[in-house]
Amino acid sequence: MKFILAPDKYKGSLTGREFCETVARGIKKVFPNSEMIHRPLADGGDGTIDVVADYLNATKVSVTVYDPLFREITTQYLLSKDKQTAFIEMSEASGYKLLQKSEMNCINTTTLGTGQMILDALEKGAKNIVLGIGGSATNDGGMGMAKALGYSFLDAKGDELEPIGKNLGMVKEIQSNRVTSKLSEAKIQVACDVNNPFYGENGAAKIYGAQKGASEEEIAFLDKGLESFASVLKSTFDVDVQDIDGAGAAGGVGGGAVVFLNAELTSGVDLVMELANFDEVLEGADWVITGEGQLDGQTFSGKTINGVVQSAKKHHVPIAAFCGSIDVSIEEMKRMGLDYAVSILNQIGSLDDAKAKTVGNLELASYNFANLLKLSKG
Repeated sequence: MKFILAPDKYKGSLTGREFCETVARGIKKVFPNSEMIHRPLADGGDGTIDVVADYLNATKVSVTVYDPLFREITTQYLLSKDKQTAFIEMSEASGYKLLQKSEMNCINTTTLGTGQMILDALEKGAKNIVLGIGGSATNDGGMGMAKALGYSFLDAKGDELEPIGKNLGMVKEIQSNRVTSKLSEAKIQVACDVNNPFYGENGAAKIYGAQKGASEEEIAFLDKGLESFASVLKSTFDVDVQDIDGAGAAGGVGGGAVVFLNAELTSGVDLVMELANFDEVLEGADWVITGEGQLDGQTFSGKTINGVVQSAKKHHVPIAAFCGSIDVSIEEMKRMGLDYAVSILNQIGSLDDAKAKTVGNLELASYNFANLLKLSKG
């Protein structure tokens, strides 16, 4: 039998690679001669860099950039060995994980470091850049990212503005005469799994501003700033970012990337699956086994399992999901397209207890699943 093992991570307890190794062990105890194809996946958010390193045949490149509060840090991105393709995680330079809770406020943060990583990759020869934009601490409309690449943002007096959320509404002119020529030579794809508009009730500031430290008054101020900034983008580049699904992702970086980088916004898991040649390995498979920490109503909002199911269904391959916990009904599971789903938890206990027993529980669930298949084959 041929099994494709294609999980996301179990956040806080198991990487996708560890999931594959554990499930393979359990199944091999029943089907010792089965073929196991390991394809750990991710949705483009935090941690994707470790998943795609193998698929890109890439190594990590260190670079000194500014963090969200303009402090110098050394961070990393992936660059393929032929230097043609880079994978950059925005969170490595502009993420909330770089800030103390007391420092969180997206009115003062910048995406400048993300732009510095992009510039470094371009200068090293990258012609294809994949940008993951999950986990940001920012709401600057991509202004900081653009500044690093040579754009200038001026106020009504012609003075250059600091690229932070607080200054969005003060931008009256955008100059692009100093933008690096290497930008136009590159294809840039952005992993974006939300469809929030740039501004408004469902926009970047009003939906995500609070979790990035902004007060109600600051959120309203940022939203007006994004609306004003969108107007300047329209008059300068003839692009209405408010019409772009996902423009509000990562504090407006979704829209900013389209305008400043000529980027394409696409599903994060689809990008990772493309890098993993996922459709090709599905040929001749008997089962796809996927999984993540929790299977619930949010699972099909651009998450990894959703992408796996869509691809597997195209190839008529049944799908099993091994998850830490399951909070869906039978009807919901059927609508999701899953043929089998199981929670690996074996006893009631604390979350810490469950995490500590993840490997043993997952191996047992895999073994039991394989036995069911063996019985069904008579």
